[in-house]
Amino acid sequence: MPARTPLDANAILAATEEILRRHGPDKATVVDVARALGVSHAAVYKHFPSKQALREAVTRRWLDRNRDALAVIAADSAVPPAQRLRTWLHAVLAGKQAKIREDPELFAAYGILAAAHSRVATDHVADLLGQLTAIIADGAADGSLRTDDAEATARVVFNATAKFNHLAHAAEWQNPGIGAELDKVCSLLLDGLHAPTSP
Repeated sequence: MPARTPLDANAILAATEEILRRHGPDKATVVDVARALGVSHAAVYKHFPSKQALREAVTRRWLDRNRDALAVIAADSAVPPAQRLRTWLHAVLAGKQAKIREDPELFAAYGILAAAHSRVATDHVADLLGQLTAIIADGAADGSLRTDDAEATARVVFNATAKFNHLAHAAEWQNPGIGAELDKVCSLLLDGLHAPTSP
C-alpha cells in the first residue's frame, strides 16, 4: 500500500498523535503508526530508531505547543513583573488543565516519560524555569522583586507552586477553586518578594 503522505518526521509525529489518542500509550505501537501511514514499520524506524524515541518526539512536540504562549507572557515587558509572574503561573495551570481534559492519552504518555525521568520531561521543566527566571530577573532589575539570584528564586517559586504544575497533583487540577487557591499562593509568594500584591 503506498504512503498517503510524504513520509517525513512531521507526518510520522502527526500519525503517532492520532494513534496515541485512539489506543492510549500502553497499546499504541509503531506498527499501528506505520499502518496508518501506509508504510512498513521499518520505514518509520528510519526516522525514529525506537518506539521510545518516537514517543519522546511526539510528546515533546505536544508540550511545545504551549511554550510559545507562555513565552509571550514571560517576555511582556509592558506588564509589571509581579503581575506577569501571577499571570504566568495561572497560564501554566490553565495549560495543564486543558491538556489533561482535552488530550488525556497524550497526557498519559507524558506521565510515562516523566516517571522514567526522560529528557523530554526534564527539558520541559527547564524551559518553564527559564521563563520564570526571566520574569523574576526583570523584577529584580526594576526593584519590584527582591532577589540576589533570579534562577534560585525561580526554582523556589516553581517548587512552592508544585501543586499547580507537577504531574503528581494532576487529579486536583480540575477541582473547583483551584485557581483561587493558586492566586492565594501567588499573593503569599509576592508578599515574600516584597512585590505589589494587586493583580
